[in-house]
Parts: sequence; C-alpha cells; structure tokens
Amino acid sequence: MTALLAYTIFGLVTGGAYAVVAGGLVLTYSTSKVFNVGHGAIGMVMAFLYWELAENRGLPQWLALLIVVGGCAPVFGLLVERFVMRRLAGAPVGVTLVAGVGILVGLIGAAQVIWPPAARPVRPFLDRYGVHIGQSFVSGHDLVTLACAIAVAAGLYLLLNRTRTGLAMRACVDAPELAALYGIRPHRLSALSWAIGSALAALGGILLTPVVQLDYVTMTLLVITAYTAALVGRLRSLPWTFAGALVLGLVQSYAVAYLPSSQFWISFRAAIPALLLFLVLLALPQSPLRIGGVRGSRGVAVPSAGLTALGAAGLLAVVLVLALLVDNTVAGQLALALVFGIVLLSMVLLTGYGGVVSLGQFTFVGVGAVTVARLGTASPWALLLGALVSGAVGALVALPALRVRGLYLALATLGFAQLMDKLVLQSPIAFGVRGSLQVPRLVSSAQAQLLLAAVMFALVGAGVLAVRRGRLGRRLIAVKDSPAACATLGVNVRWIRVGVFALSAAIAGLAGGLFAQLRETVAASDFQLFNNLPLLLFAVIAGVTSVTGALVGGVLLMMLPVLQSGFPALAGVAVVLLGVAAAGLARDPNGLVSWIFRAWRPA
Repeated sequence: MTALLAYTIFGLVTGGAYAVVAGGLVLTYSTSKVFNVGHGAIGMVMAFLYWELAENRGLPQWLALLIVVGGCAPVFGLLVERFVMRRLAGAPVGVTLVAGVGILVGLIGAAQVIWPPAARPVRPFLDRYGVHIGQSFVSGHDLVTLACAIAVAAGLYLLLNRTRTGLAMRACVDAPELAALYGIRPHRLSALSWAIGSALAALGGILLTPVVQLDYVTMTLLVITAYTAALVGRLRSLPWTFAGALVLGLVQSYAVAYLPSSQFWISFRAAIPALLLFLVLLALPQSPLRIGGVRGSRGVAVPSAGLTALGAAGLLAVVLVLALLVDNTVAGQLALALVFGIVLLSMVLLTGYGGVVSLGQFTFVGVGAVTVARLGTASPWALLLGALVSGAVGALVALPALRVRGLYLALATLGFAQLMDKLVLQSPIAFGVRGSLQVPRLVSSAQAQLLLAAVMFALVGAGVLAVRRGRLGRRLIAVKDSPAACATLGVNVRWIRVGVFALSAAIAGLAGGLFAQLRETVAASDFQLFNNLPLLLFAVIAGVTSVTGALVGGVLLMMLPVLQSGFPALAGVAVVLLGVAAAGLARDPNGLVSWIFRAWRPA
C-alpha cells in the first residue's frame, strides 16, 4: 500500500507537469487553430536557458524562473507568431505542421550551438522542504509542480470562458473579419495566446527538467505525452486535458512500478506515451468530410511519358559518367543521395499528390531495411519482399488511422513511428541482441551500387509520374482538393487513401532495402523517430510535388551529415538553417525546384 501511494504521488506530479505543457497547446490551438509541433522544443530551449541563468550564472532560482517564463518565453512566442504563424493564417494543416516541424528542428540546432552536449544537473525547487503523506515523502518540487498545474488549469479556464479577452480570442478564430468589425484586433489576441503558450511550454519544461535531465531530443519529444493529454480534451476542453494529463502520468508511474523488468517491458514502458496517443486518436469520432469550395494548389508541370523517358536516360547517363570518375567514397555518398531520393519519392506520392502529411515515413524505411537484413541474401527478391512487407505495414496503419484526417492523421503517424521505434526497431525483434545486422550487397563495388540506385530511382520516379498522369493520380489530386465533392460523385475517398498510403510505404521500404545493402551494417539508431522530421523538411524545401524535388532533396539530405562531420562547429547552425528554410517555404509545396523551373522557362 505504501508503494502504491508513492507511485500515485509520483504519477500525479508528472501528470501535473504534462498538464502545464498541454494547457499551452490547447490555448494556442483553440485561439489560432494552429497546432504547434515545436511546442516541446520551445520548452526544451527555455529549460536550457533556465539552467544557464540559475546554475551556470548563479542567479536565484525564483529570479531565473521569472526571467525565462515571464520574459524570454513570451517574447519568443510573440516573434514566432509575428514572423511565422501570422504568414500562415488560413493555410492548410499540412503547411502549419511543416512550419512547426521547422521551428522544432531549428530550435534543437540552436540549442546544440549554444549549449554543446554535456551533463547539466538542475536543482529541484524547494529541495530542502517537503511533507510526509503516510510513509511517502512529497518533495517541495513536487508540491510546486502540482500547484502550478492547478493554477494553470484554473487560470486558462477563467481566461477563455470568463473574460472578455478570452471570448474575443475564440471569436477571432471563428470569424476574424466579423470580430474586427466590432473593434477587436485579431493579430494582437493571436500574439497574446502565443506568448502565453510559450510561457507555459517553458514552465512545463523547467518543471520536468529535474526528472528527465537536460537533453535536446528527449525533452523535445517528451511532449508527445502532452499531445495525448491535449487530444483527450479534443484540443478544446481544458478540464479534460487536465484529467488526461493526470491519467497519463499515473499510467506511466504504475507501469514503472508493476510491469516486469525484462527488455521487452522496458521498451514497452518507453512506448506508453505513443501507444496512448495512437489509441486516443483511434477513439476519436470519424472525421466528417468538409463541405466547401475546391481549394486547388498549383503544382509543377507533369512531364509526358516521352519527356519522362528522356529525363531518366539523361540521369542514368550523368550517373554513369560520375561512376567512372569518382572514387569509392564519393560513389557511396552519391548512391546514398539517390536512395534518400527514393524515400522522398514516396512522400511526393503521399504528400505532394495525396495531401497526407506523414511524420513517420522513415519508419517504413526501417521496416524494409530490417526485412532485407533478416533475409540475409543478396537477391533482387529480397528488395521486393522488403517493399511488400513495408506496404503491408503501411496498409495496416492506414486502415484504422484514416478514420481521422489532417492534423489528427499526422499525429497518428507520429505515434506509430514512436511505437515502432521503441517496441520493434530498438528491440531484439528487429536487430537481435547485438543491436545491428550485417547485410550482403547485391553488387560488390560502390560504383555498381551507385548505378543500381540510379536505375531504381529512375524506375520509381517514372512510376510515380505514371501514377500522376493516370486515373489514380487525377483522383488523388481531386481528393486532396475537395474530398466532399469526390464522395458526392461516388469516389471511395478512404480506400484511395489507404491504397496510396500502402504504395508510398512500399516505395519507402524499397529504399530501406537499398539503404541496408549500401551500408552493409544497419542498426536501430539509423531509424530513430527524430530522423522522420528532417525528411519532411527536406521534402518541403526541395519540392514535395515533383520528382526533381525528390532528387534535389535526396542530395541535400545526404550532404547534411557530411557537412556536419566536416565542419563540427557548424553542425547546429546547419540544423537551424534547415528549420528556418522549412518554415519560410512552408506555403510553397513546390519548393526550390519551382524557382529552377521558373528561371528555366523563357519570359
């Protein structure tokens, strides 16, 4: 009984910190209809800043907390709203998600530049105080966390439901033009909500720091639990969000206490936030089809079959010349760029044509790589089987997940990616007890591998363009522009999306098999959850609506680690620039290649 009480208290305290973070998410979404994927990254950076002031500079804890939560975080929220989110007002969900991912990646890069990796312990608040409840001790930091959670929940509820400012915030979301006629200034209210949301992200990150320690990626992705709590309240209800956060904290605490200590259950405990996120999303009511005007987006021109064949032949000719001129190292890097390009081709099909934003596409690459590695044979059939297995997994994910749309679907793919990361890819199920697998090459030399990757890219690219020119491609574009109109005409919207999801996963799985054979040794670290985010950013920066964009994005994705290893001092700067570029180009899905095409086209 004593142990149960202790773990209950610990769960409530952890849930209270989650409630603070989730409250900021609910506030920004309910007042701007923008889901801030970078919310956790804001909390991470502000926690580092708090450490800098309180631990490294020696300021009193209360003063450092006041400076960060009351000053720096709100100012940062104002800047994000003014220079990023305000430009995206009324944009589709996919655009705002990409901008949020850009902020997330950019902040991680900035933190790495300012605070290089090192151990940074943080003292709890009121560490000399506490109370005994039975035989359990509740520390002063635990009491502060619970008090902050209650105060935040009550304050936000009163703000949104009992004040003129809160009611005006909600009115601006529903009808900003009408609200402006009554003298309300929507931009000021939006800025206020982002300032408060950033302050709550900072407060939650600081409260969680003594528990999880300062780590760039761990703290950023820790708010997946906060996402789950916010979704329990349907991103609207603060009481349900608060209750969901407490329940999630208790579930995690009881899992630590009562689940076995074997390797599988340790991985299962790490996957609990993602599992609950996925379950909450599946429990939501099925998204209705929205009725409204067709909102088409102009993409790059689709080449004819003849021009596609000519482009493929030109690519193969260039790659052949390069294979004869470069050494093994450069040939391997170029082959890797083409493999990444095939991964991005899967996103051209899914996101560029289908309008579905996936935050877990690199996970299917891992499924294909594991399949090929487990087969242990250098055969084209191994690549084909890897693609088929990935496609089947993609279909299994899509069948339940496509009940929801837009933001909820993107978050479902994020939850699936973390589930696979914790339960499969980082467990002996995938890579054995050693954590890595040897993979025989289909061809021996790096130059031959480069030619193989070029042939596969040309074939997959031609296939993607053939889909776009055909009946399925026309239906995909129509479903992306107006699903309600397509359903009215008798088109089965759901099954089309399940099909394109499976086909996209199969292409990613094919790339995973090529990746495994190119690397010869693959491990769980190659397919971690965070690797999905730069993939989406490079797809958007280069152009997620064209095969040329996939090729350019693959080259850029290959060059990032090369530049980081060659210039370690600029590693974080490169990530910052990547995030800034993605946030700036979020509104243009045609990316950099559209500039190239416009410059090439004669006036």
